[in-house]
Amino acid sequence: MSPKRIVIADDHQILRDGIKALLLAMDDVTLVGEAANGSELIDLINRTTTDLILLDIRMPVMDGVEAAKIIRGKGYQMPILVLSMFDDFNFYDALLDIGVNGFLLKESGYNELSQAIKSALEGRAYFSPELMLRLLRSKKQETSIKINERERELITLICRGFSSNEIAKQLNRSISAVEKARAELLVKTKTPNSTALAVYAIKHNLVNLSDI
Repeated sequence: MSPKRIVIADDHQILRDGIKALLLAMDDVTLVGEAANGSELIDLINRTTTDLILLDIRMPVMDGVEAAKIIRGKGYQMPILVLSMFDDFNFYDALLDIGVNGFLLKESGYNELSQAIKSALEGRAYFSPELMLRLLRSKKQETSIKINERERELITLICRGFSSNEIAKQLNRSISAVEKARAELLVKTKTPNSTALAVYAIKHNLVNLSDI
């Protein structure tokens, strides 16, 4: 199977060089392009077959939020993993509404970057454990939504990055039952995807820190 084609968008050359070095050590991916801002990224996506985007939020000319919005507006559905800092939480809601697939720290090492890419390419959400902990410890928001224990178990496993197949095995349920329950939770929380559901659950204290 041919390697998955990845594009990086970040305005810091030193960070792009660090990620490139990590990608070179992975057998199943290849870097096909770099961009220093959102405008360059869109031009690159329009002329390059891309399987996954690693996207910075704060860039000159056009930031990552606007770039992601335009990319999704053009109909591109490749996974987008956001390269985040601890002070980027204010951008998360907008990015989740646009439909990004996960968040990882810019300082992530080989193992986390590899895991995030694998999860996103398999259609799973990914959320950096360190970012998750920081979000869990931040000020919680109130919600009127109530969930039962089975729903809490499911959301907890989603927060841990489990696939539907892994969740089904863990909870001793069928894959179709897990996917149906997941879809019902998306409707209940008014979130567009599993990544948004995980962030919503963390921000609204629907999961326990000790369980993640």
